[in-house]
Amino acid sequence: MTDRTDRNDTCRRTTAPPNADDRFSVPLRGVAVDHATRCDHYDSDLDVVAIRFACCDCFYPCFRCHEALTDHDAERISPDRFDRPAVRCGVCGATLSVDAYLDCDDSCPDCGAAFNPGCRRHRDRYFAVGE
Repeated sequence: MTDRTDRNDTCRRTTAPPNADDRFSVPLRGVAVDHATRCDHYDSDLDVVAIRFACCDCFYPCFRCHEALTDHDAERISPDRFDRPAVRCGVCGATLSVDAYLDCDDSCPDCGAAFNPGCRRHRDRYFAVGE
């Protein structure tokens, strides 16, 4: 695990398997991740979710973090597991089911934090939607 400081002087960590970032209540890995789960790839004010990957049962801020840190292809969460915790809000730490995340209108149902609406374009990378 390495630390670095971003432009706002916020501690960032890169955590690779088999380790997990100890700042979070769920197993989480990523590239230059801040306290709100923003990463080196997606770093706007709205990029505050991390998603569990079915293949490693670990949360990553994005598919690019998973690609950079693992040696296997990503597996999507199947519809029969959409009722299980799979998305973490980086603002309040709530863990949402896939169903709750897909129905949340781009904001955390627990704290109201806005999520990036552009992430809708990537949902099929994480969840086996429409199958």
